[in-house]
Amino acid sequence: MTSRVLIFPGQGSQAVGMLADLAQSEAEVVDTFNEASDVLERDCWQLVSQGPESELNQTEWTQPMMLAADIAVWRVYRRLGGAMPTAMAGHSLGEYAALVAADVMNLSDAIRIVHLRGRLMQQAVPTEVGAMAAILGLEDTQVEQLCVEVSDQSQARTVVAANYNAPGQLVIAGHAAAVEQAIEACKAAGARRALRLPVSVPSHSPLMQPAVEPLLEALNAVEIREPKVSLLHNFDVASHAEPQAIKQALAEQLTHPVRWTETINQLLGQGASEFYECGPGRVLCGLGKRIDRSATWQPLENLAALQAAAA
Repeated sequence: MTSRVLIFPGQGSQAVGMLADLAQSEAEVVDTFNEASDVLERDCWQLVSQGPESELNQTEWTQPMMLAADIAVWRVYRRLGGAMPTAMAGHSLGEYAALVAADVMNLSDAIRIVHLRGRLMQQAVPTEVGAMAAILGLEDTQVEQLCVEVSDQSQARTVVAANYNAPGQLVIAGHAAAVEQAIEACKAAGARRALRLPVSVPSHSPLMQPAVEPLLEALNAVEIREPKVSLLHNFDVASHAEPQAIKQALAEQLTHPVRWTETINQLLGQGASEFYECGPGRVLCGLGKRIDRSATWQPLENLAALQAAAA
């Protein structure tokens, strides 16, 4: 029976100054960022500590910095005596952190891959062409239907559900004009909120197709091992032991939605009762409480929380 699950946050949880307090007492934090610095040939801890924020928020830098942050927290958790979880999952980019924690990939390889992933995603769609928006207060099926209604393949006007984050909280992605139309349609349908997100990359939409083959090529060049812990993938809400299936799930993740609500519900169905958010912030705990209030949701963003979880 699954009990303790670790969940790893992705893009959107980054902030200048993240993990600063933890770094004062735990050497693993700066050490982990130094490993990333060696791979990327720049001072990663300086970028995270001092910014500039505009650069930290560029997807090619956000992705490796968030991966390093998640793994820094994971390493502190383990050194303090934290038990291996019975299952793991990561939200979008967070899936790579889960894979490193499950010993599927080496951190240095994963840093290299997600840095490339960020660049490929940015290059796949010219700036201003793509967009994402958060829709709150409608049923998933309503949002899906409205996306179909405003999309027009022949006019290169596509918008799809991209992140199923929690009941009544869906993110859509696609061509900017279609996203704007969908926002208006969702407001007209009674959405509590429908707002464009401050991102230029329409992640988890068909517009990411140009990034799929180069990412797969990069994944084929690194060692992928069988996970030491059951790990659910965003793409198909399944766990894979075979390295080729893991690579395929990571490539497919680019153009398919993050099925987070299903992922959490599946873990709950397997007996999970305690969820620990392993990384900066508490975004996933907030979503988790919307999915199931009866489970325990604990962010591991400071030393006291890590010590309590490890104990």
